[in-house]
Amino acid sequence: MTQPVHSPDAPSNRPRRRRILTLVNRREAARVSRLLRADLVGGIIVMIAALLGFVAANSPVAESYFALRDTKLGPESLGLQLSVGHWASDGLLAIFFFMVGLELKREFVTGALRRFSTAIVPVAAAVGGVVIPALIYFAINAGTPAAHGWAIPTATDIAFAVAVLALIAPRIPPALRMFLLTLAVVDDLIAITIIAAFYTSGIQLVPLALSLIPIAVYAFLVRRFPSQLASSSWAPWLILLPVGVAAWALFHASGIHATIAGVLLAFLVPVSGRGGTQLAEVFEHRFRPLSTLIAVPVFAFFAAGVAVGGESRFPFDPIAIGIMLGLVLGKPIGITLTTWLITRFTRAELDPAVTWRELIGVGALAGVGFTVSLLVTDLSFETAADADTARLAVMVGSLAAVLVAAAFLVRRARARRVEVDDEVETND
Repeated sequence: MTQPVHSPDAPSNRPRRRRILTLVNRREAARVSRLLRADLVGGIIVMIAALLGFVAANSPVAESYFALRDTKLGPESLGLQLSVGHWASDGLLAIFFFMVGLELKREFVTGALRRFSTAIVPVAAAVGGVVIPALIYFAINAGTPAAHGWAIPTATDIAFAVAVLALIAPRIPPALRMFLLTLAVVDDLIAITIIAAFYTSGIQLVPLALSLIPIAVYAFLVRRFPSQLASSSWAPWLILLPVGVAAWALFHASGIHATIAGVLLAFLVPVSGRGGTQLAEVFEHRFRPLSTLIAVPVFAFFAAGVAVGGESRFPFDPIAIGIMLGLVLGKPIGITLTTWLITRFTRAELDPAVTWRELIGVGALAGVGFTVSLLVTDLSFETAADADTARLAVMVGSLAAVLVAAAFLVRRARARRVEVDDEVETND
């Protein structure tokens, strides 16, 4: 029996493989580029602030530096007499987490995470990038009190990572930049959940219940008067800010980490509709400089202040080893392996503009876990020796992750530049 001859041009009956890590549209690409530029500036400022803090802690002014960090301020009667370092981590970082919450809601309502097809890869990759580092740390520290720090190597500092990416691989495909941003957004959501669920000690129900009052007032105002609040230059400061501060203070008194209040308040801000979109954009425009120029740099300045040769047991302590291996190896393995499994067991393939080498490099860059990792360090350990060991491990591990990322991305970036130059010459 004669076998039918199929023309090479004939349509195939095989299901078409869905491409992943592709840009959805120009509008979304433009929004991602705008966010990346803001994170680039923020990342550079954080680097400088952290370096200054580390230098101050290891210089002749170290005694004054630590005295400033430990100085207590605030009303004792309200339970808010906190050290300057504590105000930086619990107070100022609430602004940072407010911006994180606003971006999270935008991604889930109007961004890449609103569609399953574009959300599945960064969500799964983020989960893999959290689980594997946590397992590595826990395996090394299992059975010891230090195991409580398992979440330290799970975070990604998007501002720091974006700043490094712009320096080492400026010509990386836009789809990978979007992947890193979306992955980091999901990573932040996981980190927020972990802090709320595992790093909360002794919930006080009365302050927690009372916090619902300012939260409800805040929700009513931003949803009932979004256009008025957006058009007013003073209302957000004189009306919403005191309400937000009240919610933050009650959260702090309840035992839940106070930065979670910033996330909840951000989730209440409408990000769609005419008035909601305008209010979200106004909040982002007005409050991002506070986060980028003040909140995160001040926190980094005090959090990175570790005296080398002090009480730290870095680098051979299991805490340090677990954190560094989690950041340097766990992150890229978890992210790349999860993405590969999606392509292996579903009808999906990488976009032709993206290579596995670049994906591994971006996964390694996600191991830059600076801001949130240092925050979780503060929540994990009570002794100065453990905390200092972990802080040094976070900083060294993040720098090592940058070197690993550069090994995978720099060479490829140069190759892309040669390809572009060849195309220009050919067209001429």
